[in-house]
Amino acid sequence: MSLLQQIQENGVVAIIRGAKPENILSIAKALREGGVRTLEITVETPRVLELIEQVSTELDDVIVGAGTVLDPETARAAIMAGAKFIFSPTVNVETIRLTKRYGIISIAGALTPTEILTAYENGSDVIKVFPANVFGPKYLKDVHGPLPHIPLMPTGGIDLSNIQDYIKAGGVAAGLGSALVDTKHEMDEAYFEELTAKSKQYVEAIRAARSK
Repeated sequence: MSLLQQIQENGVVAIIRGAKPENILSIAKALREGGVRTLEITVETPRVLELIEQVSTELDDVIVGAGTVLDPETARAAIMAGAKFIFSPTVNVETIRLTKRYGIISIAGALTPTEILTAYENGSDVIKVFPANVFGPKYLKDVHGPLPHIPLMPTGGIDLSNIQDYIKAGGVAAGLGSALVDTKHEMDEAYFEELTAKSKQYVEAIRAARSK
């Protein structure tokens, strides 16, 4: 199974934004324990390249990518550090092309049908529909109608109350930020246990949505 297939099979991409560097490995371990095997570390995180390398090395069964990548220079640095995918909030064609030049998965952010098609035609493997909560699951379904061949990953405002609706509407996976990883919470053993339990809930919710 390819990495892209694994990401889609996993169903959840955990977005780690605003975490202290010393907590990221523990967060990643708690996510993995709960069945979430794909995670994104946003590039504004201090020492992000070192952290991508550390998590990739120590948790070799976890797919680690870089998030909020706005330009090809940042994408290349992240790839050299071991990032297996590049998550972008916008359609930056040069970033997509650089990512594909290195054989890495590109997940560009788009919202309108034109942006979605542009990203896909320029090589983005999956399109991050962002911010998905602006229009909701019905919008995803409507876009998927004329563009059924384009893999869509809703991101933004997704939680346990609506994740199944997004998957049923055609999402191949979902990007989850603070609804899953609350980096403002005190990072102690109790929180990591809570994070593992919550991860299991999301994984199960996606499994249930796909079985219907």
